[in-house]
Amino acid sequence: MLYYLFDYLDKAYDLPGAGVFQYISFRSAMAALTSLIITMVFGKKLILFLKKKQIGEDIRDLGLDGQLSKKGTPTMGGFIILAAIVVPTLLFAKLHNVYVILMLVATAWLGLIGFIDDYIKVFKKDKKGLHGRFKIVGQIGLGLIVGLTLVFSDSVVIKEKASQGSAVVTHADDGKQELVMKFNEDVKSTKTTIPFFKNNEFDYAKLITWIGPGAKDYVWIVFVLIVIFIITAVSNSVNLTDGLDGLATSTSAIAGGILGLLAWVSGNYVFADYLNIMYIPNTGELAIFISAFVGACIGFMWYNSFPAQVFMGDTGSLALGGIIAVFAIIIRKELLIPVLCGVFFAESLSVMIQVAWFKFTKRKTGAGKRIFLMSPLHHHFQKKGYHEAKIVMRFMIISIMLAVVTVVTLKLR
Repeated sequence: MLYYLFDYLDKAYDLPGAGVFQYISFRSAMAALTSLIITMVFGKKLILFLKKKQIGEDIRDLGLDGQLSKKGTPTMGGFIILAAIVVPTLLFAKLHNVYVILMLVATAWLGLIGFIDDYIKVFKKDKKGLHGRFKIVGQIGLGLIVGLTLVFSDSVVIKEKASQGSAVVTHADDGKQELVMKFNEDVKSTKTTIPFFKNNEFDYAKLITWIGPGAKDYVWIVFVLIVIFIITAVSNSVNLTDGLDGLATSTSAIAGGILGLLAWVSGNYVFADYLNIMYIPNTGELAIFISAFVGACIGFMWYNSFPAQVFMGDTGSLALGGIIAVFAIIIRKELLIPVLCGVFFAESLSVMIQVAWFKFTKRKTGAGKRIFLMSPLHHHFQKKGYHEAKIVMRFMIISIMLAVVTVVTLKLR
């Protein structure tokens, strides 16, 4: 909103300083600062409100050290994260940008699903919360919206690099030379970025080449199904990771920061040319959204770090995972998720391995066996005697290392 206001003031009245709102870097910085202020100032008020309404976490006794001391800690704090993402985005982003609209829809959509789940747990006293199949239906619904928009919207295009690449042009009038980037015209595409390979673009149409010449007509179905799978997997993975104070928020902030960097270079034709990556017009505007996202995560850690004064609940965790998934899909970097979000991936994998091995051994021997002391993975280390603050810090260090590897993939092929 402020972007449009200051754009009008700059053009109509030549207001000094109003032109600064044209710069993505300035608006990103303001979005991050605003989200930090919202979480840190209003976070305390939200905690007091939740305590007053006795909206606290009902802890199951899993035999973990310090677990029962968390009983009654206010939950549903994800509201403050959502507000700290949405408000700065509405203030500083270009709201007609299709990618910004998709991110706002994803935030509100999964935030609502998470809220319903928390509401059932807290007010209906049902520890199971929203039934899993209803969560899946909601995630599929969002996947359909995102996938179909990216396939059919005329605003969603990429510019593939022309075969001649960059060229130096000499002007006839003054003899000056200028570096001109050579990109093809806007094209609709189902291509994505595949890491660690020299020709790092992969078209999902190749998955159904066995159909024959008409494969291109059906690739949108494959693309939408992949989008649904990624959104469902990542949002549930972050939900599983949200089991220790500050773990989900810290790792999400790290992933968000790298995604912001990738969006910025993908939306800038100079950097896209230099890095030899796909140029996606208008994705640079997503830097404002992701700056608010990172600011919200960091600000929430003010109250969520050990010992936590508030939990985000599914209201926050489902939304955080969905945001990361949708953002990565939009900038065609979804195949980097297993690397960038390695902590989330490991947490989910530990649960799947544990369940699968238990069922297999029970069927074979009559007594189920476990590989981990407890899953998800962070509980395994708790059972081994590590303090949860140490586990969170080490998972953060691993996330930073994976973030560096993700950035390196831009040139390591």
